[in-house]
Amino acid sequence: MVIVAGHIVVDPQQRERYLADCVGVIELARRAPGCLDFAITADPVDVRRIHIFERWESQAAVEAFRGSGPSGPQRAAILAASVAEYDVAGVRSLT
Repeated sequence: MVIVAGHIVVDPQQRERYLADCVGVIELARRAPGCLDFAITADPVDVRRIHIFERWESQAAVEAFRGSGPSGPQRAAILAASVAEYDVAGVRSLT
């Protein structure tokens, strides 16, 4: 399993537009083979921060979906980013 997690920073006045522009990508990802979860969400405390969380069955599934990454306008809106991939060796349910 692979988890992609972190956050990006955008201009507070552009955050809602950025999130709205991500809806199509989220829908595509959630239908992609190997996608277990995919979310791009607003931080409730910091108006500049957007959380990224993806959970995939494998690295191959991530790579098959990923393509070239954010579109030009989305990339231009990102002021800073801290996003990484994590290889998961084991899983324990908390419920």
